Amino acid sequence: MKNSIRIKKLVGLATLTALVVGLQFLSNYVTFGSISITLALIPVAMGAILYGPIAGALLGAIMGVIIIVAPSTMAYFMPVNPAATIILCILKTGLAGLASGLLFKLFAFIAKKQKSYKAKMGLFAAGIIIAALVVPIINTGLFIIGATLFFSSIYGNMINVINAVLTTNFLIEFLVSAILSPVLVYLIKALTYQNDLGFTTDFSTFNKTEEDIKDNQKLCSEQ
Repeated sequence: MKNSIRIKKLVGLATLTALVVGLQFLSNYVTFGSISITLALIPVAMGAILYGPIAGALLGAIMGVIIIVAPSTMAYFMPVNPAATIILCILKTGLAGLASGLLFKLFAFIAKKQKSYKAKMGLFAAGIIIAALVVPIINTGLFIIGATLFFSSIYGNMINVINAVLTTNFLIEFLVSAILSPVLVYLIKALTYQNDLGFTTDFSTFNKTEEDIKDNQKLCSEQ
């Protein structure tokens, strides 16, 4: 049984990894002027929510590796400081995935303690949305710090980095996450409904209806 769950988990993670790689490669080579549309942060957040913080960190690190081989990275950042480029690319997305998983885990833990169905489901939905939104925030925040410390020859000071990043890629990444995060709530509920795919979190509690919870509470009180 454990081997079966492990295989299902590997299949799920492999699917999300393929999405991260494919979407980030697309972002590497399909741009609108200086703006690239990054959709790979969504499967990173999904992996963190479904399979936990370590999976989120792993998916984020894989995304970072794909960013390293992007034409813009190779042209502008690698010649200046190769070591800092590699570390920054992997670290910023890896930590973003890790934080996403930890935040959802916290929200899920608090949600399970709630007796009210509305409070339980509200915290569950909020956990997914916040976990999705925190990925672009941390990813961009760490890039700003790293670019200021190691790539001053490109940007100058932190104000220039902020102006360059917040007016282009971050806004797109954040808006994409904000628009799609409510969709993730329904998608994750659908994926976890009566499925055992090796998910780290027990989603069965969040797939019960209000009537199911009331019936369970009634049964417990009768016993």
